[in-house]
Amino acid sequence: MPAACESVLEDIEDIVSAQDLKPHERQSVRKNIFPKVRKRSSHKNIHTDDDPPSDSIIPGAQKIWIRTWGCSHNNSDGEYMAGQLAAYGYKITENSAEADLWLLNSCTVKNPAEDHFRNSIKKAQEGNKKVVLAGCVPQAQPRQDYLKGLSIIGVQQIDRVVEVVEETIKGHSVRLLGQKKDNGKRLGGARLDLPKIRKNPLIEIISINTGCLNACTYCKTKHARGDLASYPIEELVDRAKQSFQEGVCEIWLTSEDTGAYGRDIGTDLPTLLWKLVEAIPEGAMLRLGMTNPPYILEHLEEMAKILNHPRVYAFLHIPVQSASDSVLMDMKREYCVADFKQVVDFLKEKVPGITIATDIICGFPGETDEDFQETMKLVDQYRFPSLFINQFYPRPGTPAAKMHQVPAAVKKQRTKDLSQLFHSYNPYNHKVGERQRVLVTEESFDCNYYVAHNRFYEQVLVPKDPLLMGKMVEVNIYEAGKHFMKGQPVSDARVYTASITRPLAKGEVSGLTEECRHALQNGSHWKAHPSAEIPLKTPASSRMALQLLWPQEGLKILSISLAFLAVLVTFYYGRM
Repeated sequence: MPAACESVLEDIEDIVSAQDLKPHERQSVRKNIFPKVRKRSSHKNIHTDDDPPSDSIIPGAQKIWIRTWGCSHNNSDGEYMAGQLAAYGYKITENSAEADLWLLNSCTVKNPAEDHFRNSIKKAQEGNKKVVLAGCVPQAQPRQDYLKGLSIIGVQQIDRVVEVVEETIKGHSVRLLGQKKDNGKRLGGARLDLPKIRKNPLIEIISINTGCLNACTYCKTKHARGDLASYPIEELVDRAKQSFQEGVCEIWLTSEDTGAYGRDIGTDLPTLLWKLVEAIPEGAMLRLGMTNPPYILEHLEEMAKILNHPRVYAFLHIPVQSASDSVLMDMKREYCVADFKQVVDFLKEKVPGITIATDIICGFPGETDEDFQETMKLVDQYRFPSLFINQFYPRPGTPAAKMHQVPAAVKKQRTKDLSQLFHSYNPYNHKVGERQRVLVTEESFDCNYYVAHNRFYEQVLVPKDPLLMGKMVEVNIYEAGKHFMKGQPVSDARVYTASITRPLAKGEVSGLTEECRHALQNGSHWKAHPSAEIPLKTPASSRMALQLLWPQEGLKILSISLAFLAVLVTFYYGRM
């Protein structure tokens, strides 16, 4: 049997046999070949105006609807994403039906919030909307079946939302779920100086850190936000100063646990707060976010001094969750009921009139009737003016979901009993007749009043006088309800204005120079001065800068030209 290769090829031309056509013969034969005309399919390769090919889509011309669920940290993320998209040229709309893309910013704390999120995805798909998902749900469990094939922007990647939206509109699926690091150290998240659209132009929400140091057995947020990562004090102070320059009169500090701030970068919460207090102008206020008992215990003296400052609300949100030490141990809350009482008692003594808000979980696995009665006694003892009551929901993937569950009927009844106790007392009746100084920041849900808050962050409804908005005024309290008081402005009292700067209009982008803002308002009629600055350094921000520096028509012509070139190339190779 002959070998596979009986001889060695000296040259590639040795492959050609004597019977093969010579090059000049091939050329002569080609004259007798006639091209065959192929009929184009009547169904393929036809793009209607409603569904253009992805290469012909011009990014930045679409309308986007943004929906956010959950905490103030999540709301801040939503504001940043809206600002970047608007700065790039997209139109942020409040009408979901007219939007080309839905950006759904989710919350994973409770089952109902995730159910709303899932239903919104389904509704968007039924309406043939493009969808981008954000927030804690897809970050914590990106492989869930109902998330398959959809674009996801991670909680630490919100500075790249423009890229994700752009690719999604082109028909691609993009997922950015990584963590931001500097020399291997985890950062707090996206830059604080990114453009944003404040939901309320008078209120700036600043996330001072992300993640936490706890490992609560019921918490799914930890899976999404991870361990503690704090922003440097200088960046936070700079963000606050910029906000006041844009007409903001109230700042909210937020995070998963503000009390743990700075432990990863060698500082602490009181140090940050004293620096922020220096930057707060007269007539403006600072509100602290939620803090867990273990970390505030170390700073009680300093925290009392800060909460007594005239430009800081005497308000603190300290979740207790349960008044049973055995339940707290099963939750891995890292404190006991005595610790919580020590914090509350100390602050009530040192900060007269302080508002303490707290959270209660009803029906945590293993909670007995005796455990629940301890919680009822605690609420009856302190009569919290603000109480967040939550029926326990087992979150998939958490240790508490594997514990022995309290029957649903029992959880429901305990929630009802605690709610009845909470509504049995009125915390503000004794304040009728008082004269209070309040800061007016928003409109009530029924649109009949303006909403203000007094020194203790208690809600006071005042008449809808446009001259009051954003101002600190004195009012006489003439009526009190369960969650509010009503006040009449004192005619001869001094009115404080936090800033001489006009607040941004609703929907206006924060964090842009005047030239960039003018560009968004006038489109192609603006060209950047060589010295114009856009204070952004991320990849997405570079693309936003390009969008602002080029005339709109130039971008459109370039996009159309590239699309036409792609068609020519496809046609050429199709004939070969």
